[in-house]
Amino acid sequence: MQSCAQKKFFGHYAKVRLGDHELHLLNPATFMNRSGAAVAALCQFFKLAPGNLLVAHDELDLPPGQARYKTGGGHGGHNGLRDIISALGGQKQFHRTRIGIGHPGEARQVTNYVLGRPGKAESEAIFRALDECIATLPLALAGDWAKAMNQLHSFKPE
Repeated sequence: MQSCAQKKFFGHYAKVRLGDHELHLLNPATFMNRSGAAVAALCQFFKLAPGNLLVAHDELDLPPGQARYKTGGGHGGHNGLRDIISALGGQKQFHRTRIGIGHPGEARQVTNYVLGRPGKAESEAIFRALDECIATLPLALAGDWAKAMNQLHSFKPE
């Protein structure tokens, strides 16, 4: 896989094959709260429906090392999701991979917390959860979201 900066997608783009599936990977280069422009540009260019998206994002409500799949729903205060939903014309029915980062404990500390770097133990737990997300992708791509969710949701980062 080779990633390259793509101005038309406002980020770094790569195309990969996983089994019989062609995946378009995008890491927006915009500020997180403006990531909707990147997602919408990719969807428009490849004529992708929101139901074919899997958006990975950080999740304060999950401890580091936990990850969850979810389909649909609101933005839950996440400014990146808010912008993606807005850029998709209010469409909320896309898949999400929620990557736990934990919560600092007080709402006034959230901004500095999410913009800071996790500690070594938290970082290692997050990377183990990401590895498990990747391991469940073949199930999700095959349309077996229930099995993919069960496997990911039962993962313990120890």
